[in-house]
Amino acid sequence: MPPITITQLANAFGYGLKRDYISWNEMNQSIKLAAIASEDQAFPDHGGFDWDAIEKSLRPKKRGKKTKIPLGGGASTITQQTAKNVFLWQGGTMSKYIRKIPEMYFTKMIEWVWGKQRILEVYLNVIEMGPGIFGVQAAAKHYFNKDARALTRSEAAMIIACLPNPKKFTVKPMSRRVSWRYPQILKQMNNIESDEDVRVLIP
Repeated sequence: MPPITITQLANAFGYGLKRDYISWNEMNQSIKLAAIASEDQAFPDHGGFDWDAIEKSLRPKKRGKKTKIPLGGGASTITQQTAKNVFLWQGGTMSKYIRKIPEMYFTKMIEWVWGKQRILEVYLNVIEMGPGIFGVQAAAKHYFNKDARALTRSEAAMIIACLPNPKKFTVKPMSRRVSWRYPQILKQMNNIESDEDVRVLIP
């Protein structure tokens, strides 16, 4: 686990830094399932990139048609988000394009070297889940005053529902976006938990 990421370091000056890295076995099934259900339902099956989602994201949008943020995390997979958060940096449009080539490299490398379980473990430890709050243990402590292993399904879904903008989509006080999204995540958790590949990854 990285001692500190660039994103965490940047946030530390404005928001402080709350984090507490924990192992795979210290995270309960619900938070792992919620992350996959919300951010990347193809995670157990793809090799780092969800090419179907990428193709859909490149289709031209009809003028005047509003685009909703879908469950499934759009075109950016959990592996890509992990590579970006651990090895690279956040940023605006120009920074995004500069980052793409190294992001692709690190995405493939961690798929080959770490494997799915380790990628999901690191993701849930380094992702921002509130202003200056990184990782599921810090989020569980901050929002619900409990360890990540004790989160209920609803609490896990609420935490994941703050993504991809945890500074705007707050868990407490609960933003409209989180209150709308977390029941949908719960529904998707129920839909995917019997999938054979998900059960292998999250026994």
